[in-house]
Amino acid sequence: MEEGEGPRGGRGPGRPRPGRARPSPSPALQALPVQPPRPRVPGAAVSPPPRTKTRPVRTHVAASSLPPGNATTSSFQGFFAPPRPAPGPPARARPAAWKPSLPGKTKISPVLSCAHATLAPSSAEPPPALRPRPVPTPVRDPIPGAQETTPYPSLRTAGARGSPAGGPGTPWSFQPGNRDRSASGPRPSRESLPGLLTVCLLLPTCASKAGPAFKPNILLIMADDLGIGDLGCYGNDTLRTPNIDRLAEEGVRLTQHLAAAPVCTPSRAAFLTGRHALRSGMDATHGYRVLRWNGGSGGLPQNETTFARILQRQGYATGLIGKWHQGVNCESRTDHCHHPLNHGFDYFYGMPFTLVSECHPGWPPQVAVALGGRLWLSTQMMALGVLTVAAGKTLGLISVPWKFVWGAASLVLLFFGSWFASLGFVRRWNCILMRNHDVVEQPMALESTARLLSGEALSFIQRHKPGPFLLFVSLLHVHVPLMTTKEFQGKSQHGLYGDNVEEMDGLVGDILNAIEEHGLKNTTLTYFTSDHGGHLEAIDGHVQLGGWNGIYRGGKGMGGWEGGIRVPGIFRWPGVLPAGRVIQEPTSLMDIFPTVVQLGGGQVPQDRVIDGRSLVPLLQGEAEHSAHEFLFHYCGEHLHAARWHDKDSGRLWKVHYVTPRLHPEGAGACYGHGLCPCSGPGVTHHDPPLLFDLSGDPSEAQPLAPGSEPLYGAVLARVEQAVREHRRTLSPVPPQLSPGRIAWKPWLQPCCGHFPFCSCSQDPALREA
Repeated sequence: MEEGEGPRGGRGPGRPRPGRARPSPSPALQALPVQPPRPRVPGAAVSPPPRTKTRPVRTHVAASSLPPGNATTSSFQGFFAPPRPAPGPPARARPAAWKPSLPGKTKISPVLSCAHATLAPSSAEPPPALRPRPVPTPVRDPIPGAQETTPYPSLRTAGARGSPAGGPGTPWSFQPGNRDRSASGPRPSRESLPGLLTVCLLLPTCASKAGPAFKPNILLIMADDLGIGDLGCYGNDTLRTPNIDRLAEEGVRLTQHLAAAPVCTPSRAAFLTGRHALRSGMDATHGYRVLRWNGGSGGLPQNETTFARILQRQGYATGLIGKWHQGVNCESRTDHCHHPLNHGFDYFYGMPFTLVSECHPGWPPQVAVALGGRLWLSTQMMALGVLTVAAGKTLGLISVPWKFVWGAASLVLLFFGSWFASLGFVRRWNCILMRNHDVVEQPMALESTARLLSGEALSFIQRHKPGPFLLFVSLLHVHVPLMTTKEFQGKSQHGLYGDNVEEMDGLVGDILNAIEEHGLKNTTLTYFTSDHGGHLEAIDGHVQLGGWNGIYRGGKGMGGWEGGIRVPGIFRWPGVLPAGRVIQEPTSLMDIFPTVVQLGGGQVPQDRVIDGRSLVPLLQGEAEHSAHEFLFHYCGEHLHAARWHDKDSGRLWKVHYVTPRLHPEGAGACYGHGLCPCSGPGVTHHDPPLLFDLSGDPSEAQPLAPGSEPLYGAVLARVEQAVREHRRTLSPVPPQLSPGRIAWKPWLQPCCGHFPFCSCSQDPALREA
C-alpha cells in the first residue's frame, strides 16, 4: 500500500507499506555535522528583517530578447490551453498559395509571430453555444502590494481586454495585431483552434505579442470535519461516495494534503489568505481556538487579502455559499467589517458562524458546556473580589466609598446575567442564515438548510455560466449535529454520521451535474477538500458521530498528529489535468491561494509573507516534487511539529515537539474533553523531540532513536535550523481570538426584527422549492 492511501475494507486499521532500503544520506544532511539534538523548542518570534523592494514583473517582453527555449514560452502552455472540442467535420483544405496575413509590409521571417498570423478559417461561424465569451475587466482599485500581470504569455491572444464577444481580446480570438475585423476576414472556427494553439505554442515569439490568458471557472468545495478515511477514493469501501470518487477518477488526487490548523477558524483563515493563521491573529493566543459568537468583534482582519478579492479584481464573479466562521462585525451591528462581502465575495448565502449542537433543539448543549464552566469561575472570582472589598470597608481596613462597592457588585451581577442569559439564546444568536448583508432566517430551520444551500449553489452557476466565476461552496456537512434529510436517514452502514457523509456526496453530485449540464465541465477547475481531520471525540454513548481518519493517528484539534491535519485533496480539469493521477508530495491548504490566483491571472501580494506555494507545476507534471521543503504544524500559537521533505533522498521526516495527552491513557483521542488542548497540563513537551520517517511509517507508530537511525541527530539539527528561520518571519499582530474580542456583545449581534427578540423565517415556498 502506498503512503497516503487509506486502507481497504472499511473502518478497520490499515497496514502500512513495508519498509524499503534506505538510500545514502542526501547532500543536505552530509553537509551538516552530526551533533546531539537540541532538546528545546526554538524560542519566541522576533520582528522580521526589513524587506527589500521587489522589482515589478514585466507584462511584455520583446521577442528579440528571448533566447530559444525560454521558459516564458513553455512553462504553462500545456496547462492553460483551452480543452479540445469534440471532433467535428474535416477542416477545409488550405489554398496552395496560402501565406500568413501580416499587417503592413512586415517581412515573413522563418520564426513566425503568431500574434500577427491569421489562418484561413472554415466558412461557418461556430454555433452560439460555442462562441467565445468576453473576459470583462472592471475598473477596480489595485490591491496594496500586488502587481497585476498576465502570468501565462504562452496562451495569451492578441487584442485588447474586455472586447465584445468574438472580437479581439477573447480567450479564443487570434487576430492580426490591431487590424480591424473587416481587413482580417472572419475569425477561425472552433474546429481549427487546437491546431492554431499548437502552432502558436511552438513559436518562441508568441509570448511577447500575445494577449490575456484563458481564465477558467473555479469551483472550490470544502467539507467540514470530514475524515480522510471516509471517502471511497481514499480507501473506504463501506461508505458510498460515488460522486467524489468520480471526481478523483477524472482528476488528480493528493495523498499528503495538509490543513494549516486542526480546527475550523484558523484553518479556513489560512485557506483564504495562503498564510498561517497566526500571521493574521486568527489562531489561539488565550485558549480560545475558534470564534464562539456571531456577536463577537474578532474576525479576519480587513487588511488581509483573500483569493476572492484578487480574482474579483480580475473580472471574476465571486460567490460563497455555506459556512464562513471568520467573524461579522467590529463596532456596530451593521458595519460587517469581517463579512464575506468585505473580503472579495460578490455574493454570500449561508451561515456567518458554524454549526453547533444548539442548532438542533434535540441535541445536548455544546457552547454552554465549553464556556459555562469558565464563565462561572470568572464570575465567582469577581464576586469574591467585591466581597473582600466590602468586608474591608466594613472593618475600616479600606477607605473606599460605598458607591464604588455597590457599583462593582452591580457590574458582577450584570456580567453574570448577560452570559447566563446568552447561553440560553445560543440557537437564536448563532444559528442564522444571511443573504449578503441581510439576516433571512433566525433561528435557522436545520432540516431544510442543506436543500437551500444546494439550490443557491446551482442558482449561482446558472447566473454566471458565461463566466468566469469563482464559487466557494463551504458545506455544513459533516459537522455535528449531523442534520440529515429523510432521504438519506438509515441508508448507510455507519449510523447517523455515515448517512450525513452520503448526503454530502449527493450534494456534491448535484453541483457537479449542474456544471456538466451547463457545458462548463471542460472550462472549470473543480477542487474538493476538508478543513481538517475527523472529530474523534464526537460520540454519543458508544455511537461515533465524528469522522474516521484511516491509518493516521489523532484527529480534529491535534495540530501535530497526521489524523488532525491530513485531508482529501482532489483537482479536476478535463483535458488539462491528467485523469486518475495520484500525487504523493506534501501539499497544504494554503497552496490553494497562490494556485487560484495564478489561474485567474492575478498576482499574489508582494508586501507580506505567503506560506502557500502554487500547485500548478506539480499538477501539470512539470515539477517532480512539491515546492515545500518544510511545513510547520501549529496548534494555536504553539508549534507542535515540523516536517522536512528531503527531496534528494526521498525521505519525509517529521519532528514532534509537543503532543497531547490522550484521555483515557492509551486511547486515540481526548474523550470527555471535547478536543485535545494545545498547551498546559494536557500536553507533553518532548526532550528530545520525537522523530518519525513518514515515508515508511505514515501512521507514526514507531518513533526513531539515535541507536536505530544514523541520521537522527543531523535531521533534528536541520529541522531546528528551519524552524529558527521560520520564526524570524513572524511578527506580532493583534489577536482576534482574545477574550475581549471573542466575548458576546449585544450591540454586535446580527438580528432581524427587534432585538433581543430577533426572529424571521424565509418564505415557506422557498424552503419547499
